[in-house]
Amino acid sequence: MSNHERNKKMLLELLKQPDNSRCADCGAPDPDWASYKLGVFVCLTCSGIHRSLYSRVKSIKLDFWEDEHVEFMKSNGNASAQAMYEKAVPVYYYRPQENDCVVLREQWIRAKYEREEFTGETKYPPLSYTTGFYEGMLWKKGKENTQFLKRKFVLSEREFTLTYYNKENESKGPKAVISIKDLNVTFQPEKIGHPHGMQITYQDFDHIRNLYVYHESPEEIVTWYNAIRAARYAYLKTAYPTGSNEELIPKITRNYLKEGYMEKTGPLQKEPFKKRWFILDSQNRKLFYFKGQLLKPTSGIKDELPRGVSTAD
Repeated sequence: MSNHERNKKMLLELLKQPDNSRCADCGAPDPDWASYKLGVFVCLTCSGIHRSLYSRVKSIKLDFWEDEHVEFMKSNGNASAQAMYEKAVPVYYYRPQENDCVVLREQWIRAKYEREEFTGETKYPPLSYTTGFYEGMLWKKGKENTQFLKRKFVLSEREFTLTYYNKENESKGPKAVISIKDLNVTFQPEKIGHPHGMQITYQDFDHIRNLYVYHESPEEIVTWYNAIRAARYAYLKTAYPTGSNEELIPKITRNYLKEGYMEKTGPLQKEPFKKRWFILDSQNRKLFYFKGQLLKPTSGIKDELPRGVSTAD
């Protein structure tokens, strides 16, 4: 048996170990790439991100592996890397999954291996999402048009609020003060038309409202995302003091179960069918519809299973 065949067989055996059978970074099953600099097995998508970080990667099945690189993989692996690089991940920090957008996966990988934020050795300055307060500029879509303009946002964990201003001059007061209580945030790059596009959804009296924002810096937009998650987690710990992390973490933020266009008509079915954008929020058991993807809701429906369906307004 040649060295090439023997080394390939050894790597395939390593992949059978439970910790190595999924991508070290996004959890995708059956990774067939590996970083022989970090000693982790990763999926094809995450391997591209590692390559951009100058983390040397190879295909397990297609590339030739030198003996010393195979030995390095044997002495390391996903479990070893996780113990080192994920030692101090905050409970509220979002760990991307295989279907998440690129910016979330890239910044997770950079935070782990490049910035080493979770090794437990970062003491000062404190990370932005650990301070309980964060402020900065985000590009926000205008209410009446499709133009994005820079707006100042201020997040306060102490007040449990997210505030934004229409102008940089704060003397005129905030445009909106949003309670963290009913806020949700999700990445929507395709909907917003920007790779760092983020949607903030919140309750405003009896209406659901959306803000569409982005930042040019991928690190900055993901920092905002995790800062909001940190504030949401702090709120949930206050509102549900006996709740376990297993119960609270899924409630911090969530992706919507389903989004897309459907045709609808009025309750009397006398008006023509019109195209509307629907969003299904499974956690709150609500179905919302909009005139368009980036427009405000025209109505909401709450599923009161098993008692039937009623309007949310």
